[in-house]
Amino acid sequence: MNIKNGYTILPMDNTTRKQRLVSLDALRGFDMFWIMSGERIFHALAQATGWPLFVWISAQLHHTVWNGITFYDMIFPLFLFIAGVSMPYSLQKKVAWAEVRYPSQLPAREKNKLYLSMLRRTCILILLGMIVNGLLKFNGYENTRFASVLGRIGLAWFFAGLIYLNCRPKAQVLWLLVLLLGYWALMMWVPVPGYGAGVLTMDGSLESYIDRLLLPGRLHDGVHDPEGILSTIPAIGTALLGIFTGGFLQWNSEQFNMKKKALVMFGAGVILILTGLLWDRYFPINKRLWTSSFVMYVGGWSLLFLFVFYFVIDVMGFKKWAFPFIIIGVNSIVIYLASEGMIDFAHTAGYLFGGLIQYAPVIWQPVFSALSVTLLQLALLYFLYRQKLFLKI
Repeated sequence: MNIKNGYTILPMDNTTRKQRLVSLDALRGFDMFWIMSGERIFHALAQATGWPLFVWISAQLHHTVWNGITFYDMIFPLFLFIAGVSMPYSLQKKVAWAEVRYPSQLPAREKNKLYLSMLRRTCILILLGMIVNGLLKFNGYENTRFASVLGRIGLAWFFAGLIYLNCRPKAQVLWLLVLLLGYWALMMWVPVPGYGAGVLTMDGSLESYIDRLLLPGRLHDGVHDPEGILSTIPAIGTALLGIFTGGFLQWNSEQFNMKKKALVMFGAGVILILTGLLWDRYFPINKRLWTSSFVMYVGGWSLLFLFVFYFVIDVMGFKKWAFPFIIIGVNSIVIYLASEGMIDFAHTAGYLFGGLIQYAPVIWQPVFSALSVTLLQLALLYFLYRQKLFLKI
């Protein structure tokens, strides 16, 4: 036991070490499933069957062109939300602060260690994001896209982490309000040369203007980048919502058992969704601008998704059905990098299963091809899981 700055720092016991949400791994895997190959399965099923349910699901697996939202628009922020939920648990593994009520009470030396660890993780994610964008196929500085999905996750998670480590819960909530209201005020009131203030189009928004002005290299949409500079501000809010949730689930209280915590998550999710819909009237829900209403709306749905997985898996104890999602979730970065071009699963699956698939009816061949890719991906992830090989950043 150590005494630092008046606080008692205890080594973690076995109970603390085992404190892990299986449902969070499963939800992370569910989220990643759609990116790695799930969308292809349902696009193919919609084409093959024409059934209204599959057609609707297929339509939901496309990004909205601008304002509005589909399920596919929620995949990225849900992953960032999950990263936020994980933070209180991951920090507890790195620092024994069993008798420190709030992370803001940690001694400076312990915080500095965490800062370096967080900065390292963020830099790695930024680099990996650029590699996914094609950095290794370098085609000139002007053709290199620096912004990325992984980069945004790293940056938003890092700054949300700084708030978490240095502020008590009430101040964290205040930070969330400042970030979301401040971003709304900037987007609505700061004029853009040639367009004016409050123009929320792809080329006329303040977010797009700042990207063109400050973001180096190539922008994703030429005049705009959905992972640009200014819209990283509200993305920090998405990570903070996850941190609030993780801290709440980690909180030991006689008043809130696991079932009550699940109900609180459900209620909070509904409130956030309604708040997002109300704000949508004045600041449209828009994934590419990552608007404040988008943060609230998707934050609400993220809570509802977590409520379902948490209640079924951690509260009710039904875990076996989620095993495929769990093996995806514990190696989510690996499968994301692999499915984004580092491994040609389609070519390998075609080599292994193409001979059999060719005997299926032509209209069903894309379905079986997509399923074969998923089977191959799950086989790889299962091997890594059995060998206890996990990519930790």
